[in-house]
Amino acid sequence: MLSPAQLEKLRKSLTQNRVRLLQSARQAVEFARNRDRERVGRDSLDESVDEWMYSTELRLKDREKFLLGKIKAAIERIENGTIDECEECEEPIGFARLSARPVTTFCIACKEDREKNEH
Repeated sequence: MLSPAQLEKLRKSLTQNRVRLLQSARQAVEFARNRDRERVGRDSLDESVDEWMYSTELRLKDREKFLLGKIKAAIERIENGTIDECEECEEPIGFARLSARPVTTFCIACKEDREKNEH
C-alpha cells in the first residue's frame, strides 16, 4: 500500500505529463492550421518532405492521445485506491516501478511474462 505522500507524488507526475501533452496537442492544431500557408512556391521534393513530416507529426500526436487516456485511467486508479494493484495477478506494484512509469497497470513479473509471450 502506498503512502499519501507517494500517491501525491504520482498524482503530480501524472498531472504534469497531462498538461504537457495537452499543450503539445494545442501546438499540433496550430501546426495544422499554418501548414497550408507555407506551401506557396514549393517544388515537389519540398512537398514530399512536408507530407512525410506532417504524417510523422500526426502519428506522434496519436501516440500522445493514447497516453492521455492512460494518464486519465491512472488518475482514476489513484482515486479509487488501485493504482498499485497489478491488473493481472492483483499483487502490489512497487512504488519504484510506478515512479518510473506511473501509467503502468502490471507488476514487473507480469509485464516481463507478457513481453516474453509477445516475442
